[in-house]
Amino acid sequence: MSLATDLSHALEREELHVQYQVQVDVESRDIVGVEALCRWEHPQLGDVGPEIFIPLAESTGLINAIGAFMIENSCRLAAELHGRGIDIGVAVNVSAHELATTDVYAAVAAHVVDLRLGEDWLTLEVTESVEIEDIPLVAARLGALRDIGVSVSIDDFGTGYSSIPQALALPGNELKIDRSLVVAAEDVGSSIVVGIVALAHRHGMRVVAEGVETEEQLALVTAAGCDRAQGFLFSRPMSRDALDVALINLTRGVE
Repeated sequence: MSLATDLSHALEREELHVQYQVQVDVESRDIVGVEALCRWEHPQLGDVGPEIFIPLAESTGLINAIGAFMIENSCRLAAELHGRGIDIGVAVNVSAHELATTDVYAAVAAHVVDLRLGEDWLTLEVTESVEIEDIPLVAARLGALRDIGVSVSIDDFGTGYSSIPQALALPGNELKIDRSLVVAAEDVGSSIVVGIVALAHRHGMRVVAEGVETEEQLALVTAAGCDRAQGFLFSRPMSRDALDVALINLTRGVE
């Protein structure tokens, strides 16, 4: 209860901040995207991990305010990067709790219009820590955002409530394979990953392998047909200043 109370004041006290992790093209290793990640610096406890405060935010309803903060940050970053000629997308997580309300859709649509975001500049990563109750309604609302250029990613595929039927029922144009499948593929072979990639590609979805930490894992997901990869092999979550340094070669490319 004490932690929930602290979390309810974290935004106004500016304890929440954003870190960023890059996505790369598996063949060229060029940075092609960046994911915005919420972090909490508690004044007494220090870093409180998202595995702790995100479920707490979902159970208390605070996830909507935190989500609004993250979406605005991500939209503004996308507009800024493209304004500098850096043609990469920005991804941000949205939970089933947020998708159950109309607020998130209205906020995203308003930011797209106000900031004049182009197609594929922003990706909403649909996380499934809890089940999406009304899939047809959520699919229709996400479809309306797709119509104005917002990408939709099915996150953490292979865990939680993620399933092939649900992934195909949502209007996604990206599927992210969870790290657990990448690690398992090293032991049991890559046939499962190959099958998932083939299915996703048949439905016009690009595939991102999450949690890639070694060259061996990168070789595996590349051979399996993944389009992009994300993980510690390329970068850990970093500050905005560190992100600007990581993007310096891309910046030079457009000067």
